[in-house]
Amino acid sequence: MSSNPKIDDLNWKILECLQNNARETFANIGRKVGLTPPAVAERVKKMEDLGILLGYRAMVSHAKAGHQLKAIITLRAFMGKLRPFLDKVGTFDEVINCYRITGNENIVMEVVFKDQFHLEKFIDQLIQYGETRTHIILSNVITNAPIGRADG
Repeated sequence: MSSNPKIDDLNWKILECLQNNARETFANIGRKVGLTPPAVAERVKKMEDLGILLGYRAMVSHAKAGHQLKAIITLRAFMGKLRPFLDKVGTFDEVINCYRITGNENIVMEVVFKDQFHLEKFIDQLIQYGETRTHIILSNVITNAPIGRADG
């Protein structure tokens, strides 16, 4: 499978730099990839416009922000409850990532909680939508690994 023709070698190098540090200056990136800062800025803007670069975010420690538990919760929706859940899930502050998936479960959520009592209250809200399974995260093994070329 060939890579996206809009992502040439220089754009991949720029993406690698931004994935490692989204706050890196265009001047520093330019030195690494052999372009002027305005040329880097132009390429970044074009990748933003094409939807290749989706945004820039700060990574926050859930534990240091007061959330002592991090978990993965799967949901197997009851008949007729998937759509209502999909409409509701965006209102849950605890959910930091949510995916609709294939298989026996319909949903996988990454969630954070102050403590086990907070987790219990959250699960109580979910049980009207389906059967849940909770997996407490003990530690991160890989977090936000950079995306590389599909062809190599």
